[in-house]
Amino acid sequence: MSRPGGHAIPLIPINHTVVSIGPSPTQPPTPPQAPPTLNLPLQDLFQGSRENYVLYGVPLYEASIKGDWKAAEAILKEKPDLIRSAITENGETALHIAASAESTKDVEEFVENLVNLMEKKDLELQNKNYNTALSLAAAAGNVKTAKSMVKKNEIVLELPGNNNTMPLYMAALFARSDMVRYLYESSKKMVGDFWTHENRGWVLQKCVEADIFDVALKIVNDCPELTAKKGLLTDVLYLLAQKPKAFKGIKPNIILRGIRSFFGVFHLKVGPADKESEALRLLRILWKNIAIKPKSEIDDIIRGQPVRQPNGSTKYPSRVLFIAAKMGNWKFIVELIKSYPDLIWKQDDKGQTIFHVAVKRRHEKIYNLLYEIGAMKDLITPIKDKQSNNMLHLVAKSGKPKRYQNVSGVALQMQRELLWFREVEQMIPPSYRLRKNLKGEIPHDLFTAKHADLVANGEKWMKDTASQCMVVATLIATIVFAAAFTLPGSYDQDTGIPFFRQKPSLIVFVISDAVSLIFSSTSVLIFLAILTSRYAERDFLESLPKKLMFGLASLFLSIMTMMVAFSASFFVLYHKNLKWVPITVTGMAAIPVVLFAILQFRLLKDVFYSTYQSRYLFKPKQRLLYF
Repeated sequence: MSRPGGHAIPLIPINHTVVSIGPSPTQPPTPPQAPPTLNLPLQDLFQGSRENYVLYGVPLYEASIKGDWKAAEAILKEKPDLIRSAITENGETALHIAASAESTKDVEEFVENLVNLMEKKDLELQNKNYNTALSLAAAAGNVKTAKSMVKKNEIVLELPGNNNTMPLYMAALFARSDMVRYLYESSKKMVGDFWTHENRGWVLQKCVEADIFDVALKIVNDCPELTAKKGLLTDVLYLLAQKPKAFKGIKPNIILRGIRSFFGVFHLKVGPADKESEALRLLRILWKNIAIKPKSEIDDIIRGQPVRQPNGSTKYPSRVLFIAAKMGNWKFIVELIKSYPDLIWKQDDKGQTIFHVAVKRRHEKIYNLLYEIGAMKDLITPIKDKQSNNMLHLVAKSGKPKRYQNVSGVALQMQRELLWFREVEQMIPPSYRLRKNLKGEIPHDLFTAKHADLVANGEKWMKDTASQCMVVATLIATIVFAAAFTLPGSYDQDTGIPFFRQKPSLIVFVISDAVSLIFSSTSVLIFLAILTSRYAERDFLESLPKKLMFGLASLFLSIMTMMVAFSASFFVLYHKNLKWVPITVTGMAAIPVVLFAILQFRLLKDVFYSTYQSRYLFKPKQRLLYF
């Protein structure tokens, strides 16, 4: 009900829909529990003829949504009762409309002026969805308008809406973080006659869902009794398991991040560790209370609610442990295993452990936990799922495209797939490398079949890249070769000695030109080698990435030294007068070098990472589970 780009609430007043909490992730919805009475505004404008509605209601609606107090004041002076009258068929008053409008200075002033004219009880009026104006302001995230209403009448903080949902819940439902923080502090930690453990739990759940973890932490600390509710714990764990990004620590400043990123390429750690996230702290509090419960209760919480299948079987699609494994949420998994080590043996409905899921989804940090559990890994890796797939069968299947969104080029994606296959092949017992699944497939044959398209696309990408770079390198070689015989300032016709042979700038020119020729020629030869490669599977592991890396590096150096030679020639020609000319040219000559570095940095970084740092992808020095 607002203009695009605003913070107005999109559904409640206009579509006349009832905002409900909806079913929780793992439990069926609770029956609606509407408040016993509905405090509706006056309905005079919608009784009988609609002449007054068109004459007064529509202009007041327009003034409310625009924040035009001058127009609204004129209407209210003529018809004072309209301040507590419905101006929509759904029962919204002018305050409801303004509270849910786009948050602008005019709207904020409009609400403040309107509230000053109202009596306290007028702020308690509800629309037909049981929403007060504060509930709509909370959903829209208009903090200043909410403050104006709470200042006038604090009771509105505790007036429940549909399904006994509070304004605080509405703010959390629509992820209005600033509003949630304000209403939580204003609601005195959710204490009041209308607050129950149930709607407190709803607020906690929606705060986690909206990534408002600071308030979620306050809730579990202020209301520790919530951690005893098994259903709520299951729901919150389910949400946390799906949020791997929420568990990333708070990063240091941008300079330190840049330094760490640079040294990270060389597998070196610099600077302090990231600060723990609020999501991790919340998980620790919840899991601390879960871990001391009886085993049957812990398993129920982790397993979630069963779902009956059409064939009569039962599945548990909301197993939080395996959801976290699918999402790559390794910090979540580590935290659970620390207090419940036997979780490493748990299997999902397909008969796969978290390590099988990690292999299938290509989550190396979860997979690397195998190196921290000692000889038990030799008992876990041979486990076969219900289709008789062992871990090598799972890695033989193509990885999810989403996992390689940050990898430049199909060839490097193929290289990563080969790294995974080789790693798992070394991990499982040798006798399992030739075991067949129920379809009669051997892991290596399955890998070849599933990656045939990736090999073909990788070959095409590598050849296209090499061809384009080879053209550039050839042009550079041609230019700098010709420049070597046309020295700036010319040379003596009798002796053939350059006139400016003693000038440092000429020496720089000659050396740079020669270096550029050497590197461009080297680049041409490397890219030629790429074009004539066999493109067998194993070539994508080291041979092709190394050639591409050295070819790109040589090309970059040839461009850089060519520009140095170009700039040096101007210093030779304009060494006495017009010194600003070579300085200007040198500055401009840096543009293509910098541009090449910026545009190709991602590719260079990925190639270098795939060629060298990928050896640290498995068996990391840093322990994650027990350290």
